[in-house]
Amino acid sequence: MSLGNKQIMADNIKRLLKAKGLNPRQLAIALDFKYTTVNDWVNAKTYPRIDKIEMLANFFNVSKSDLVENKTEEIATTSPVQAIYDQLTPPRQAKALTYLEKQLLEQNEEETKINEVSEDIIQLYSYDYYDHPASAGTGQYLNDVRVERIELPVDIDADFVIPIKGDSMEPDYHDGDLVFIQTSVDLNDGVIGVFNYNGDAYIKQLVIDEDQAYLHSLNPAYKDMPITPETDFRIIGEVVDLYREK
Repeated sequence: MSLGNKQIMADNIKRLLKAKGLNPRQLAIALDFKYTTVNDWVNAKTYPRIDKIEMLANFFNVSKSDLVENKTEEIATTSPVQAIYDQLTPPRQAKALTYLEKQLLEQNEEETKINEVSEDIIQLYSYDYYDHPASAGTGQYLNDVRVERIELPVDIDADFVIPIKGDSMEPDYHDGDLVFIQTSVDLNDGVIGVFNYNGDAYIKQLVIDEDQAYLHSLNPAYKDMPITPETDFRIIGEVVDLYREK
């Protein structure tokens, strides 16, 4: 078996999901995987570990090679229905076709009803929520803020959620957006995060040059905030995603 081709893995998972009439979210629920992880497999962004490949193979009742090897080239075969249809006389073919069309219509109506019911069921995910906003502008306190729980219709691997106030991170982040934060004490150059800067909490881009480091706003109307030895500075966490009400 050849391992590591993310696109082949993605195509095979999608093929097997289609055969079972499932979607990625249903697969994630069935195997207790994170939806974002399954979604990354299906979109060829990441490749599952070998233990996850084994679980997938058992779930779909296929061999691991059916997941990791190219299965797109299928041998064309005549279906049993087509074989019988070809043996019928034209009048009987017409009757058979009428019956098949009726069956297809009933099937489509049933699927429509199922989809309508599914659309009404929205799965919610719970997160720790700081109701005091991080600033995309002039700064807000985050320490000693009351923590609540919030439910959102997205599954994100994050430690907590906070709202944004201000416009300094536009056009990517807007006033009122909710951002998902993974706590961290070490972020790389160019990462968007939430930072404690002289006692206030800001959402900014961390820029680390050879000569200096500073917090950068995506909105050019705002000046950079230099990080010096005198600055009371602490990394709160990395922004890993955002949620915006439609």
